[in-house]
Order: sequence, then structure tokens, then C-alpha cells
Amino acid sequence: MKTRLPIRIYNTAQRMLGALGRAPARFLDSEQSFLDAACEVTGLSDFGDATFRDGLRVLLHAYDAEASLTPFGRSMVLQQITGVLSARLTVEAGWKTDPAVLDTKIERPIFILGLPRTGTTAMHFLLGQDPANQVLEFWLAAAPGPRPPRDRWEVDPRFKGAVKALKMMYWLDPDLRAIHLMTADGPEECRHLLMQSFTDDTFDSNATVPSYTEWFRKQDMRPAYARHRDILKLIGSPTPERRWVLKYPAHIRSLDRVLEIYPDACFVQTHRDPGRVLPSLCSLVTGWRSLYEGGVDAHEVGSQQLEMWASLMETAIEKRRAANPDQFYDLHFRDVVGDPVAAIGRMYEHFGFELSDTARRQMTDWITQNPQGKHGSHRYTPEQFGLTDDVMADRFSTYLDHFQVERETGPESAV
Repeated sequence: MKTRLPIRIYNTAQRMLGALGRAPARFLDSEQSFLDAACEVTGLSDFGDATFRDGLRVLLHAYDAEASLTPFGRSMVLQQITGVLSARLTVEAGWKTDPAVLDTKIERPIFILGLPRTGTTAMHFLLGQDPANQVLEFWLAAAPGPRPPRDRWEVDPRFKGAVKALKMMYWLDPDLRAIHLMTADGPEECRHLLMQSFTDDTFDSNATVPSYTEWFRKQDMRPAYARHRDILKLIGSPTPERRWVLKYPAHIRSLDRVLEIYPDACFVQTHRDPGRVLPSLCSLVTGWRSLYEGGVDAHEVGSQQLEMWASLMETAIEKRRAANPDQFYDLHFRDVVGDPVAAIGRMYEHFGFELSDTARRQMTDWITQNPQGKHGSHRYTPEQFGLTDDVMADRFSTYLDHFQVERETGPESAV
């Protein structure tokens, strides 16, 4: 079953290509051109440790040999890679400008783990309401630098660029807003920081690049997470006393490396029936890939996502067994839906954190201002992706049994 790029997106793509210029005939032949473009954009030239070029080359070869990019998809790859390289240059310059930021400590950060669509995004936004916390805002994830005071964001060219990019993305496919909300000033996943090392799931979520995926899964992620930590030090340098709250489901795959870099980290793993989670996730991946590749085999996406996420949950079980159980807190979706502030209170108590009255009030206000369905409904069926309840329950059986996750019936809830 192929999912096609909507005609409005295709027509818009053709118009945009005229302004963007043509993407290279072969990406691999243009490696130096990407580097030169980033230098021109930023006025900088030091990319730091050159090992990132190994992953860049593997990715560029995969785009050439395996992906089915549309002309618009090729232009998006061009912009994305140039943006990642520009961010890398900016980070290196930031460390040189103020090397003392690397001496600061990141203590007891909270990592939100779990399958997507299990309440992780709501938890991220809610925890960001606590004045004791700081989150990785979308605009600073895409263009890292010391976080300026809030009243200066709207005039910052990087913030304006993030607003424009998100506006364009949701205009191209309005359904994406209901699937996964992102705002320029809201919390973003850690993917942007890991992309600077060209070792991240984003690339194979957006396009068909199996050789890159195979290479990436074999890499030692310690250097990527060491860079992740040091980028956070740069961004949070104006407020080093605030506790970091970070979210990215893919952290589970490298949990041992995360613990090496953040030995006192606190992990919140959310849980929900995968039968309610996986079809929604497949819809998200299909939507992203449609922007890049046009025609997408939805059944193939379903098969790939089923295996990837079931394996990832089994990895979580294995790696948590080797870790300190006191550093983990399991939070089931029913508790997030029922009373999220109370659920956060219990989580804080487990880790010995204080939930202030101000934090409670601001979390409650956020819930009131962001009711379920505010950004539209997300419509899909498991059958679109070749999935059934029995198939999903069987493949996730280890996860369901280990974490005692209840199967869901009746109308769907979403957070």
C-alpha cells in the first residue's frame, strides 16, 4: 500500500525548488560543498573532531543508492544537512568563546523515555513549566547557543527561523500538527544534538537509507553523548543551577552510554499498550517520509516500526537490569491521563525532588490551556500499515509482561 504525497505539497515543492536551487546530482560527490555551504552561512570554519564525516559519507551514499527522494525531498536533505553542519560550527565557536562553560556540571537530569504516543510529549511540556527545570527548546536545539533572556527571543534571527520552518512544515502537511506538536519556544527532543555527530534515528525515519541504519546501529554512541552533554552546557550556561529535562525515545538504545555520560541521571519511562501506540507512530513516520520520498509503502513502514520498537523495548529491559533501579521510575499512561500533576508529584517524590506550589499551578494552567484535541484529531487504522492487535500483542509480549502493561479497549485517549 503506497501513501502518496498530497498534490498541494507536490505543487508547493515545485515552486520552492525554484527559490532553493537544484540539489546535487549525487550527494556523495558534494560532501565538500555541504561543508563549504555551512561555512558560508555561519562565517565559521572549525567543525571540531572530523570523525563526524564518516557518518556523513555513509548517509550521503545511502541517499544516492537507496532513497527515493523527490526533487523536493532532495532539497529538504540539502537544507537539513547544511543546517546540521551549521549548528556544529556554531557550537564549536561557542565553546571557544567561553571555554569555561565546559567546566560546569549537569546534575541529576531527568530523561523521559518510552514509546512515542505514551504521554512523553505532555510530560515534557509539563515538566518544562517547573521553574526549577530547563528544557531544550526547539529553536535552540536547531541552532544552539547560550539561552538568552525570554524577552529577547522574538527578535533573535534563529528564533524567527525556527518559527518560519515549523510554519512551513505544518502548512505542507497540516495533519502533522495533530500527530506531534512542535513549537519554536517549546521543548524539543534531543535528536538535533545527536544529528551533529551524524548518528541519529532522524535520518532513517525521514527516508529509506538501510545501509546508513545498519552502520549507525553498530556505532559506539559515547562520543555522540559526550557532545550532547557539552552542547547542553553551552545552551544552559546562563542558568546552570536549573535541572535539565530531556526527552527522546531513542535514548533507550544507548542507555548504557547515557549513564556513562550522566551517571546520576533520573529516568522516567512511560508505558502504554503498543496496540494503541504503534499505528499512530507509523502514521507519523509515513507523514514524514511522504514529504521526502512521495510514495511510501505503508505496510513496509508498519513492519519496520513493529520490529524496531519491540526490539527497543526489549533492550530497555536488558539495560535496566544492569543499572541502579532507584534511577528509574515507571509511569503508566492511565496515570498520565488521570491526573498528570499528581503523577509528576509521585515521580518527584521517588527522586527526592520538590514540586513547588508555583510548579503545580503552572502545570495545571498548561493542562487547562492545552486540552486534548486542541490541534485536531489524528485519524488512522492499524490495517493501513498491515498491523493487527494480535500481531502487535505477540511481538510486544515480552514488554507487556515485564512492565505489566494493560491492553486498552474502548475509545482512544491521547496526551
